[in-house]
Amino acid sequence: MSAFSTPAQSSRLPRIHRAPARQWLTLTGRRTVLVVAHTVTYVKRLLDVVALLESDFRIQVVFTVPPHELSDGTVRYLRQTGGMVLPWKEAARTDFDLAVAAGPRAMERVRARVVLLPHGARFLKRFAGVADSPVFGLRREDLCPGGEPPAAVVLAHEGDRDALARSCPEALPVAHVVGDPAHDRIAASLPERDAYRRALGLHDSRRMIAVASTWGPESAFAHFENLLPRLVDELRDGGDRLVALVHPNVWSGHGSRQVRAWLASWTERGLGVVPPDMDWRPVLCAADLVVGDHGSVTLYSTLTQAPILLAGASENETNPASPAADLALVAPVLSPFHPLTGQFAYATTEYRRSAYEPIAARITSQPGCFNRNMRALLYRLLGLGQPAHAPATRILPVPDAARIWPDADLGVSA
Repeated sequence: MSAFSTPAQSSRLPRIHRAPARQWLTLTGRRTVLVVAHTVTYVKRLLDVVALLESDFRIQVVFTVPPHELSDGTVRYLRQTGGMVLPWKEAARTDFDLAVAAGPRAMERVRARVVLLPHGARFLKRFAGVADSPVFGLRREDLCPGGEPPAAVVLAHEGDRDALARSCPEALPVAHVVGDPAHDRIAASLPERDAYRRALGLHDSRRMIAVASTWGPESAFAHFENLLPRLVDELRDGGDRLVALVHPNVWSGHGSRQVRAWLASWTERGLGVVPPDMDWRPVLCAADLVVGDHGSVTLYSTLTQAPILLAGASENETNPASPAADLALVAPVLSPFHPLTGQFAYATTEYRRSAYEPIAARITSQPGCFNRNMRALLYRLLGLGQPAHAPATRILPVPDAARIWPDADLGVSA
């Protein structure tokens, strides 16, 4: 029996060959939680969940990375965080008390009760160009690995229950509206905006424009070859800073070397790039204006007071029932025919917080409650009483400007 197996679960499951016991462990007999991290994107979402458990001496958390087309860099990222990473083959033959994942791939092979979470804001995307196409994250194959519902399906908004009832009604009995961790951490960290700006070398008179891209052929990144030259050329003389927040799947799918090579001519002229292993959320909090597409980062920017300009149309890939579709009706769209400075001035002048607040409110129907609700769910599934303190929502870390603009003289102040 593996050192991470538990006798209670072993009695419920068929006996199979197990890895030798890890005799070097100091604490044994813990509840064991497996975090199944398919991609860097998933890791970033799951680390907010892990933080609710890992300080409890009754619990051992371990990670694994199953085969996935976009898993490049995931093991390296996990090891940088100090997480214990089990080889996938070992994890798949070991019993755990609970498994947590942000995607369904290979979860039918996991020997544990499974909790599935969304890996972004609500469920924003569908198959492009297909009438009545299913929404990613709400399909039966997304919610029922191996054909059976998991122990729990986590939702961010009460409205997701209606979509679930249409797409996968068998998952409704295990659905729990818990909230959204990225929403809560951004909202809690907005008072630290000035500290983030100082760390990025931004002063009161200097603006930072964030360019946010999801992944895929309808993303802003797919049009960077036309978009970035305009942004860099028009903004560099005005003293504004420009930073790109590129979805980790772009880095994993094409390779970090290739992405950096594609962006090199613009980074040499002042474009900053948030690395895939860096937290993008404090950078978003510091932005004065966001140029974005139909991805989660652009939607999360509605929580800030930064005006938003949309780069391109993505109706074919956007879930029409999602808040991203609402945002597409409110935010102005970048024009290829007018100077950017004028469009930025227009977006700033026309910006009305009251128009964006209803969209931001659609990200979650449990604002500020993710940690409380998620911890209660996890401990209930683990059969443990919760620690006798409220779970705190952690303030986002101060960004490292030198990693975004490695060759710039930033004039950063503490």
